[in-house]
This record gives sequence, structure tokens and C-alpha cells, in this order.
Amino acid sequence: MSTSNQFALLKERRFLPFFLTQALGAFNDNVFKNALIILITFLTVGLSEAEEHQYTNLAAGLFILPFFLFSATSGQLADKYDKARLAQAVKLLEIAIMVVAAIGFTHANIGLLLVTLFLMGLHSTLFGPLKYGILPQVLDDKELVGGNGLIEMATFLAILLGTLLGSSLIRIEGDGHFWVAAATIGLALLGLGTALAMPPAAPVDPGLKINWNPISETWRNVQLLRGNRAVLLSCLGISWFWFFGSMYFTQLPSYTKQVLGGDPGVYTMLLALFSIGIGLGSMLCERLSGHKVEIGLVPFGAIGMTVFGADLFFAWPNPAGEQHHAIREFLVQPGAWRVLFDLVAMAVFSGFFIVPLFALVQSRSDPKRRSRIIAANNILNALFMVIAAAVAVLLLNVFKFSIPQLLLATAVLNAIVAIYIFTLVPEFLMRFLIWIIINTLYRLKVEGLDKVPDEGPCVVVANHVSFVDALIIGGSVRRPIRFVMDHGIFKIPVLSFIFRTAKAIPIASAKVDPALLERAYAEVDRALAEGEVVGIFPEGAITRTGEMLPFRPGIERILAARPVPVVPIALRGLWGSLFSRKDSALGRARLPRRFWSRIALVVADPVPPEQASAAALETKVRELRGDWA
Repeated sequence: MSTSNQFALLKERRFLPFFLTQALGAFNDNVFKNALIILITFLTVGLSEAEEHQYTNLAAGLFILPFFLFSATSGQLADKYDKARLAQAVKLLEIAIMVVAAIGFTHANIGLLLVTLFLMGLHSTLFGPLKYGILPQVLDDKELVGGNGLIEMATFLAILLGTLLGSSLIRIEGDGHFWVAAATIGLALLGLGTALAMPPAAPVDPGLKINWNPISETWRNVQLLRGNRAVLLSCLGISWFWFFGSMYFTQLPSYTKQVLGGDPGVYTMLLALFSIGIGLGSMLCERLSGHKVEIGLVPFGAIGMTVFGADLFFAWPNPAGEQHHAIREFLVQPGAWRVLFDLVAMAVFSGFFIVPLFALVQSRSDPKRRSRIIAANNILNALFMVIAAAVAVLLLNVFKFSIPQLLLATAVLNAIVAIYIFTLVPEFLMRFLIWIIINTLYRLKVEGLDKVPDEGPCVVVANHVSFVDALIIGGSVRRPIRFVMDHGIFKIPVLSFIFRTAKAIPIASAKVDPALLERAYAEVDRALAEGEVVGIFPEGAITRTGEMLPFRPGIERILAARPVPVVPIALRGLWGSLFSRKDSALGRARLPRRFWSRIALVVADPVPPEQASAAALETKVRELRGDWA
């Protein structure tokens, strides 16, 4: 059952036990990892700065290695078996791993703890495809962004709480190792309890024959991505996020100690703020996207990641050295609050970047292969994190970069990579421009959006008030729409890029260009034959008075050739806006009369093709619009 409030999912058994299971797993991961980091970086006597870097990078590599070795197998398991039962098996494995970790902590054996870190990487490898593969099974399309936002929020809240608990327990004088061991085992037991409460999640491909060869299956999984360009490039975008994020996460302990001059409490505070920022950005995605997969947020996120990531360098460019400042002492240092602001802002924009990409991969992947595609994504993620570790070692040790310089280089590289991805997939930039136009100039209220069919061909018809009508409708309806529009509007600078990317169909009258008119009708019929949504403005021109013009009979010709349902849509409140024709006769620039003005889009039930005459559709749209032009 669909819900418009993402928090309502937390009341439903189809979501809550899984939500708690993955949150407890992430929480336990971070209790363990941060206790280990504090043990290595701050509590082990006699380690040089080079040895600290060596252990930090070795730990990162050991955690990532299982993703290369076992992702292909885990993706197959998640597609073949009940994901709820698989989650329970993974939780049993987690309990066993935490028993080994307890021995390592009680004996302060860093070597054994690093082996345990490898095993925790195996645990995460097995859970990853299950985690993101189960969401599209238990959530509908309208809930997918909200569900992903909750998962990402919980993950980074778990990082925050795990950081606080792990770093606090390990520093308890005398008994810290014991308390870390007890906490990790207890959390693993709780995770098993919530996993046992998960309802069955039917296998999507029970007949799948497992290929246990990790090399050939890894190659096969990566090949699955090549069949869908948008999914492939989205996975590359996700992997780039982990390159970017691992650069900051891996260097944060040393950045805190050597650059900011902080103690473990400052490190905990910075990691907590970063986690809160990503959680906040993830939660905001649903509101900003209007309960749909809005990839226009991805460029927005990339811009913020670059701007605030780069400003970290300018906020504190010179290392302060080891001064062991407590939080209060750190906060009075020049630039401290700017560092905190940059870190939180960068994290919020990271949430805008990552959540829509995850939702796009889930929504556009073949359901029978989804977990294997996610496994392939995890392999790419791991590869990019390994590359990040190698780049960090190269720049720090060979080229002698300081940590602030390393972070600045990462932010600049983020801008270059983002621009490259957006040139490969113009849809990202197109959706971003639509999102900016709609959300900066208007306050849009949408009614009846669920009346547009989720699949199959249909035509949407609407009144024509402004030059951005197609953007507002296309940015609101969840399915891509092929708009038929006047060739003059199609050529407007900036908007032309959007229309071309959205595969709009230019049209002209028979008097102006009869050949273009016939090509347009042929393209409309081809689009409908392929199951697409076609949008038209039957008035044939933008109103110059604010009143609707009579609907022309072109819609009847379309339906005669290809009988499909017609969805009437009314736009309200656009007359008098910057992009309408009001005041155009005065020969001056049309200025907006209202900033962030209130507009509405109202959708009616589909009309059967045999009842969809031009006159009947005009009457319906007039009724929907009412007196609010």
C-alpha cells in the first residue's frame, strides 16, 4: 500500500524489521571500526606517523577486498533465495565475527582485529545486494526515493552513533576493550532478532544456477550493466561518490590530529556532523523530488560537494600539528566554525547526489537481475575506493601533498568527473535545469498525478499558458513524456537543450512546413506504438489573453491512427508569469509579477479514445482549470 509520507513506512512490517536490521548492522560496523581506529591512531604507543598511515590504509584495503572476491556470489544468492532468510543467515555470520573481534579487543591484538575487519567486509559484501535489492520488492515506485532516503539516513545515523559509542567505549580506562567486545556481540544479537521478524521476500529468480567462479561471474555481472546505459553511468556515479567519500573518511582521523590539532573528541564531532549532514540530505531528497526519482538533484549535489569540499582547504590550509585540542579549545580557533559548516554542507549535498542515483538503479534494473546488478555496482564501488586509497598514498607520500591539498584536489577532480558524466548522460543536466526552473520561480501544487498510467501508451493534453508548460508537466509526471511542440519554442536557447534531450517532437502548421507536420505525426505514432507517453497542447499556440483557445482536431487524427487513453491536465496560475505572453505587446521584457508564485497542476482520469474528441477534451480541461488562469 503506497504512502505519501516516508516516515509512515516505519509502521509497516514490510519495511521496519529490514530497516532496523540494516541500521543495527551499520551501527555495529562502526562501533567496531571506530574503536579500532582510535586504538591505532590515538591509543597505541610508539607508532610513527608513517605507521599510522600504513595501518589506516591497510585497514581500508582489508575491508574492501571481500567486495572484489565475493560480490558476484552474493548477488546471485540474493536473486536466487528469499532475501529475508538470507538476511538471517548473514546476521548469524555477524555474531560469529564479533566473537572473534571480542578476542582481538580483549587481547589488544591489532593483527587479529585487522583479520576481523576483513570478515566484516565479507559481512557487508553479502548484505549489500540484499539491502538494495529488497527495497523495490517491498516498496512501490512512489515510495522508493523515501525508502532509500530512510535507509541512507539510518546508515549515517548509525555511523554517528557507532562512532560515538566505539570511540567512547575503547577509551574507558582499563575496561575499554571488554566493553567494545560486549557491545559488538550484543548488537549482532539484536540484529539477528530484527532479521527474524522480516516477512518472507520471494526469490526473484529461484531457478538461477549459481556460478561459484568469482572471476567469470564478476565479469558477467559487470556485463549486465552494459545493457542499460543510464544504469551503468548511475553506477559509475555511485562509485565516484565512494571515491570522493572514502578520501574524506579515510583521511579524517589524520586530518583531525595533524591538521586541526584536535583530540579524539574533535574527530568524533567531525564524523558525527558529516553523518548528520548526509542523513539530512538523504531525508530532504523525498521532499525536493516530489516523491519520485528526481535525477535533477544529482548535478545539484555535485555542485555543492565541489564548492564546500574545496572550501575546506581555504578554511584551514596550514596544518596546526599535534596539539590535542579538546572540542571547546578547537572551536575558538580561527576557521573552526567554517570547517564545520563546510563539512556539514558538503555532506548534505552528498545526500542529494547519492539517493537519486540509488533509486534510479533500482527502478530501471531488470527485477530478475537487480541484485546481481547491485553486486556489480558494489564491485565498482570497491574498485573506486581502492583507487582512492592508491591516489591518496601517491599524493601524500610521493608528491608530498599535505592533507588539505589532497582534499582540495579531490574536490576539483569531483567537478571534472561530474561534468564528464553529465555530458555522457544529458538527462541529468536536463532534469536539473527543469528542477531549478520549477523550484526557484514557482510553488507547485500537484493533484491527481497517480491518474497517469504507470505503463502503456497514452496521450496527455493540457492548456498552453507559457513557454515552460512542458517543463512543468514533464518535471511532475513520473514517466518520461515526448512533447509535441511548436518548432519556434523548440529552438529557444537553453530550453532547446532540454527539449532535445527529452526527445520532444517539433511541429509546424501545414502552411509553414507541411513536411515537418507529417514527420511529427509519424513520430507521435511511433512513440505510442512503443508504449511511450506523448504530450500535446491542442490549442496549437500559447494564449495571449489568459483565456483558453479552442482545441484543434489534431488529437483526433492521432487517436484515429493509434487509439490510446487520453489524460487531461490543467495548468493553473501561470498567466502573468515571466514565461507567459502577458505584456508582450508592450515591446519590453516581461518581468515576473510574483516571485516564487503559486501555481497548480491538476490531472483528471484517463478518457477512453472513443470519447476523446477535441471538443470533449477542451471541456474537461476548462473544468479542471476553473477560473484560475
